[in-house]
Amino acid sequence: MAGGGDHAFGAAAEAAAVKDDVDAEVVVVGGGIAGLATAVALRRAGVETSGGRGGVLVLERHAELRAMGAALTIFPNGWFALRALGVAHKLTSRYEAYETSKATNLETGATQVFRFAGTKSKDEDVRVRALDRKALLEALAEELPPGTIRFSSKLVSIDTERAAGDASETVVLRLDDGAVIRAKALIGCDGVHSVVARWLGLPDPASSGRSAVRGLSVFPGGHGVKRELRQFLSQGLRAGMVPISDTDIYWFLVNDTVPAGKSSIKQVTAHSYHTTSFRASECQTRHCISNSLSAEKDAAGDPAKTLREVTGDLAGHMPSEYLDVVRHTDHGNLSWAPLLYRNPFSILTCAAARGPVTVAGDAFHPMTPDMAQGGCSALEDAVVLARSLAAAATPADGVAAYVAARRWRAAWLVAGAYLSGWVQQGGTNVRGVRGWVVKVFRDWVFYPFVFPRLADTMWFDCGDLVAPCGDEGKSHAE
Repeated sequence: MAGGGDHAFGAAAEAAAVKDDVDAEVVVVGGGIAGLATAVALRRAGVETSGGRGGVLVLERHAELRAMGAALTIFPNGWFALRALGVAHKLTSRYEAYETSKATNLETGATQVFRFAGTKSKDEDVRVRALDRKALLEALAEELPPGTIRFSSKLVSIDTERAAGDASETVVLRLDDGAVIRAKALIGCDGVHSVVARWLGLPDPASSGRSAVRGLSVFPGGHGVKRELRQFLSQGLRAGMVPISDTDIYWFLVNDTVPAGKSSIKQVTAHSYHTTSFRASECQTRHCISNSLSAEKDAAGDPAKTLREVTGDLAGHMPSEYLDVVRHTDHGNLSWAPLLYRNPFSILTCAAARGPVTVAGDAFHPMTPDMAQGGCSALEDAVVLARSLAAAATPADGVAAYVAARRWRAAWLVAGAYLSGWVQQGGTNVRGVRGWVVKVFRDWVFYPFVFPRLADTMWFDCGDLVAPCGDEGKSHAE
């Protein structure tokens, strides 16, 4: 009897092990914008998408899709990519375009007005629009067959293996629940702190010297705010807001963080692993700074305290129209985090691919949000990657072609975003004569002449996706 019981237990364990072993054509780690867009692009490019053997599988570590961040702005390059992915029409019909941005210097009262090159195209689909992140995720997820996204799946290890006589590598993934997944290609879309990027050996993202509070405010009866981007500039602070619908407004507040050892500056912990800090204003507007570090840590994890911090000590001198928007914030759509980026030189020189393994979106080229290109560039990645894999003889060849095609543009976007944020902030942590020079450059050169040139990069068209003729469900098995 005992022997029979042992055999039964062994058979059950063997059956469970077989059940937990999964084969996939491509595994995408991360169910955010980059991950879902990549899965949709692979499907449209001809790679069969399913949750079973031979398809595309998305691993999401959370129990459901999560929109990290309240909203995002999609520029023309993002709409070109969404059109290629077949989802642009779902969103353009819901969110109105805007073309104007106004930046007011609170120290001088001067306001700069510029347009987002809205006359370059007569096509309404590719105008600048701000939209809810959750709406974008849902629009992408609807394009994927049931079972494509595997939730509550945390990646714990990555290995590669090569069968005897087989020239191509297989990627072997192990999850925290004991499941083993084998795939012909692995795409890391798992964000700034990417496990896949770390496995590839990419350097950790660096601090930009700035942090941001971002929120979504709701006015059930309508807000009546003009559809344009408004920014307010002060010493070490940059606030902004833009309507995304008749009832919702996205807002942000970017602050300088302070080098270690500057005891006269306020410190605020955005997350348990990162401490940010703020310098008191040197202009006529007084920034009343609290000195309680414990209160600051609590504020980062408590929406009500965070909002009191923004509307009081940190940005209480901002215009009343801005503060009114902040006070209407939905507590479930509020974040306070450091702004990180990957050095553009590292993007150009690092090993962003190893065999059939690569990264996309923030896992490849994290950038500051100052040109609103984080999400847009991730959508571009998805289209170029899927097209490269569909056209290549092997996954490794496709991955290599994708990295070669994306390096320079990604590096340029990261550099442009960092420069844009640094200048608009008046020179991060720059004071005195140097700070004055930066502000003069910002007001008289950057806004009227440099930013329009940077905006030209936002009209990049990544091209279309066309499934190979007669090659539905393309596989790299051959």
